[in-house]
Amino acid sequence: MTTLGEIAKIVNGSIVGNKEIEIDGVSTLDNSIPGTITFIYNGKYAKYLDSTKASAIIANNKDLITNKNGIIVDNPRLAIIKILEYFSTTKTVQFGIHDSVVIHPSVIIGEQVSIGPNTVIEEGVVIGNNVTIGANNIIGKNVKLGSSVFIYGNVHFYQDTDVGENCIFHSGTVIGSDGYGFVTDNDRHNKIPHIGKVIIGNNVEIGANCTIDRGTIGDTIIGDMCKFDNGVQIAHNVSLGKGCLLTAHVTIAGSTKIGKYCIFGGQAGAIDNVTIGDRAVFACYTAVTKDLVGGKMYSGSPAREISEKNKRDAVYIEVQQLKKRLKEIENFLNK
Repeated sequence: MTTLGEIAKIVNGSIVGNKEIEIDGVSTLDNSIPGTITFIYNGKYAKYLDSTKASAIIANNKDLITNKNGIIVDNPRLAIIKILEYFSTTKTVQFGIHDSVVIHPSVIIGEQVSIGPNTVIEEGVVIGNNVTIGANNIIGKNVKLGSSVFIYGNVHFYQDTDVGENCIFHSGTVIGSDGYGFVTDNDRHNKIPHIGKVIIGNNVEIGANCTIDRGTIGDTIIGDMCKFDNGVQIAHNVSLGKGCLLTAHVTIAGSTKIGKYCIFGGQAGAIDNVTIGDRAVFACYTAVTKDLVGGKMYSGSPAREISEKNKRDAVYIEVQQLKKRLKEIENFLNK
């Protein structure tokens, strides 16, 4: 068991109440369990405070947890991340290489590396320290994995992929497969060979069932600190800047260049060969069809600044209302 006082040290917070109470997990405020710690970061959830069964609460205001045990921090959401990491067992592994693993003699393996059953490590691979590779993975020829990379089961890295440090890859993901490229001649589709590779920076997380295609000529680049949700598709020769967030089913077509810290909502996407500036934000289902400047919020298909789209939507509604009114007048005059 862990005491509230020990958790306060983890999050660098101030204790309210009994620091000796024991905490064995985390629960939500509205579905809490005795013995756990919960958190509140938004005032609209204050209605659950009186009825919560949690043994302690994390908040940024002491007044929210009057007569309760808790921890006061500047940012409860950041604090709960640290606590979840502390209690998480998802990435607990045993060091060692399973007997069923197939490893080419040329492979270089660092210290404290774990490799799960039925994984294949091909010629020329370099694996850094503290790397964990789950079961049923394929690490292709000349792949480089930086230190502290964590790979869940059933991930395929095609040849020549470079991965930085502290990256996470979830199951079903494919890195470095051929891009989609054909030249049609006399009704025959001629496949374009892809001789580039994929380069992934540091502190990147790739969700389940994502695909990142290798470059045709040149490379596909995923910048440091990018985070992908599940089902993201990145086509050949895309360049993704530092710190971008891509949620579920985002699709970026070939040779598109995306700046730093851009955010794509679910099922948003971009056509090929467009350039997007730093810190652009795209609402769900937005379709980028041309170059766009950074620092703005976009929505719609084709993508427009949200303020412009809202004006267009308002005009459309007014026009529809006018058409309806004109029809009513016509009907009245024709009586």
